[in-house]
Amino acid sequence: MKKFFFILMIGICLTSCDQSMSRSFGGTTKINLKPGEKLVEVTWKDDDNLWYLVEPMDSNYVPKTKVFKESTVMGVMEGKVIFIESK
Repeated sequence: MKKFFFILMIGICLTSCDQSMSRSFGGTTKINLKPGEKLVEVTWKDDDNLWYLVEPMDSNYVPKTKVFKESTVMGVMEGKVIFIESK
C-alpha cells in the first residue's frame, strides 16, 4: 500500500502543472498571458475547464502577477493558478 501511495504522489507531482490536476488534486499551474493582455476574471466550468477573461492593457497599466487560489475546509489538495501579465 505504501508503494502505491508513493507512486500516486510522484504521478501527481509530475503532472501538477496541468490545470485539471491543479483543480482535482491540488498543485500550481502558471499561465503566461499574451503580451499586452491583462486578466479580468477567472473561473472553473464543467469540472476541469478553466475559463479566464482578458482585455487589452491601457498604455499606463503596470503588469501584475495574479493568483487564483482554492480554499478547502480541510486545507488539503488546494489548487492554485498563477497568471502572469506582461507588456
